[in-house]
Amino acid sequence: MVRQGEHQSDAVSIAEAVLARALEAGATEAEVLVMSDDQALTRFANSEIHQNVAETSVSVNLRFVLGRRIATASTGRTDEAGLAAVVHRASAIARTCEELADWAGLPEPDPAGPSSGLAAAYAASTADATPELRAEGARAVIAAADDQGVLAYGSFSTGREAIAVANSKGIRSYEERTAAQLLTVHMSPDGGTGYAERAATDVTNIDPEGIGREAAARAKATDNAISMPAGEYPVVLEPYAVVDILDMLGYVGFSGLAVEEGRSFSEPGRRVGSDLVTIIDDGANTSGLPMTFDYEGVRKERVVLIEKGVCRDVVYDAQTAARAGRRSTGHGLPAPNSYGPFPLNMVMSHGSTPREELTAGIERGLLVTRFHYTNPVH
Repeated sequence: MVRQGEHQSDAVSIAEAVLARALEAGATEAEVLVMSDDQALTRFANSEIHQNVAETSVSVNLRFVLGRRIATASTGRTDEAGLAAVVHRASAIARTCEELADWAGLPEPDPAGPSSGLAAAYAASTADATPELRAEGARAVIAAADDQGVLAYGSFSTGREAIAVANSKGIRSYEERTAAQLLTVHMSPDGGTGYAERAATDVTNIDPEGIGREAAARAKATDNAISMPAGEYPVVLEPYAVVDILDMLGYVGFSGLAVEEGRSFSEPGRRVGSDLVTIIDDGANTSGLPMTFDYEGVRKERVVLIEKGVCRDVVYDAQTAARAGRRSTGHGLPAPNSYGPFPLNMVMSHGSTPREELTAGIERGLLVTRFHYTNPVH
């Protein structure tokens, strides 16, 4: 049984030890990110469970700053020699790399104090999930597929993550998070395919039987599909497709780096959608996978991205915020990071029209379950 807090002393002590070593090695600033993971996965294919795997890992990521020279190095070793080696490697890299003229320094501590863990981010039921629990969920998905005469493929994962961040400016952040995800693809003998997925902090909030029925129904509904001629059609997007669009908007639009590089559509006050569209990023929202702080240890702010179709704000990490004359909103990713800040906890306000009414009003159109391998065209 994994008890909450039992990994805290390890992650925090490793972060403090590496930070002290980095400063002793001459760093003018330093940041240490420690991520400890316990992950398990049960896979099924052709309506049979065929694999159960588990992995425990620790990653130590050091950002070593020497004036305006910044280097990063990481290791999976937590023994004395391993920690000494990662500091030595980062120090050597920093002394040979180019200076960053616009380096604004590591983030400062939150005036409200250290970022401690959010209770809603952790569920003991997920941390203690057994292979038998995941197998039972997989069997429920498979049974739903059997009822419709289709085959089930997919995976059921559960995991616990402990994150500690310490930097030379005084940031000290620690949190334990859990996540469970069940996803499945059902395939019919007549060519139909169906998809369903759920993710939750608490594995007991996932309904495997319901997910199986959802995917099986889609598989049967798409039997004997036909090709549609090119043209314009009314389209209804399922939530999975909307999530994919939001992810891409996060990368190409809602990022402070995207604005800085001139590739974002977002301008405060600019209308980009109807009054029905409101999108926020909120790390405290328990409908998703909540998190208190980002990978720089900065407390996550609730950011309104689009309000009733109008652009309001974007998210920032420490460096993009400094260049924009802002404060980090707590959306930094682990260094080195070429993607810039990212909204990991987006929520889109729902409308009032029942799903059935959306499709009932279309004589000939498209119902899109999800997109695959989405990329920006321009």
